[in-house]
Amino acid sequence: MKSLVVCFGEMLIDFVPSVSGVSLAEASVFEKAPGGAPANVAVGISRLGGSSAFIGKVGDDQFGYMLADILKENKVNNSGMRFDHKARTALAFISLKSDGEREFLFFRNPSADMLLQESELDVNLIKQAKIFHFGSISLINEPCKSAHLAAMAIAKKSGSILSYDVNLRLPLWPSEDAAREGIMSVWDQADVIKVSEDEITFLTGVDNPNDDNVVLKKLFHPNLKLFLVSEGSKGCRYYTKKFKGRVPGVKVKPIDTTGAGDAFVSGILSVLVSDINLYEDEKRLREALNFANACGALVVTKKGAIPAMPTKEEVHQILKQD
Repeated sequence: MKSLVVCFGEMLIDFVPSVSGVSLAEASVFEKAPGGAPANVAVGISRLGGSSAFIGKVGDDQFGYMLADILKENKVNNSGMRFDHKARTALAFISLKSDGEREFLFFRNPSADMLLQESELDVNLIKQAKIFHFGSISLINEPCKSAHLAAMAIAKKSGSILSYDVNLRLPLWPSEDAAREGIMSVWDQADVIKVSEDEITFLTGVDNPNDDNVVLKKLFHPNLKLFLVSEGSKGCRYYTKKFKGRVPGVKVKPIDTTGAGDAFVSGILSVLVSDINLYEDEKRLREALNFANACGALVVTKKGAIPAMPTKEEVHQILKQD
């Protein structure tokens, strides 16, 4: 039995303009792509040869069943998925404008993912998780928030490593303060946390996200085993109780940055799940992060998140060239 990573949260349909560099208002044709960070990570781990499961809720509609099938095709255990008869699968319209910035427009009022209830959790599946991975979007609304907290408690009690990718989507929160409070509410329970530079600025209110002291004083907590800062094409920074450093990115020609962070997370988790004391050995950790950086780099060379998730062979190939 391979070590299992259980990813909890939202899965939705992203609609992306077929022409890049236009705003949502200017786009005339949209292509649909499966999305949702926790689901992307589950697929990423599976593509890399690992074992993963996804827990979350979609609508009892064509899009919901399509998403369940996509997970199955990618060898992700989808037995923890639930289908809501009253609410639809969430939709997001995302455009990459010519300046490289992303524009988001969400359709979820409420969408099925927000309505997962504690009673619908696949408890046995959660108990099998060697790593339990989640984001912050599932903390925004009830009843999903309570289900999220309950799932975390079950995982923690079963000895899982809790992995948290903040994945801030401000438009979905009632306010900036609510977002900060919600994101930080589970902070001290996570063993592994991944943030972006923008998220450091948002959470600490400090202008310089590169300041190690800011990270160590304001964000690093006593239970934390590994804190990761993704820096896009520049690579990533890492902090543990014993050491800290930076691993440079892998050079590629970017086409679409969607899913790069999720690919990075799936890269590091796929190594961590089979080498649970990774954060105690700096050399091994740096190798794993180089691998994770390569996963992120490969995703930006293709469109979409799930279709672009790389295999282990592709990652080793690009690392040979770099």
